[in-house]
Amino acid sequence: MVGKAVKWYEVGTISQKKAAEIAGLTRTEFIFALSRFNLSPFQYTAEELEEELCNAD
Repeated sequence: MVGKAVKWYEVGTISQKKAAEIAGLTRTEFIFALSRFNLSPFQYTAEELEEELCNAD
């Protein structure tokens, strides 16, 4: 079930918290699971990151 939760998180269907619940993991354990699938725990596009940096005070 971890693989499905990771995929749903990757495509933005569910939150990290919900994915961890589905996978039967703590959120910390789920973040480590993401790394085993070579996925980042951060869901930002390059454009969103650039905008955040431009608006930082």
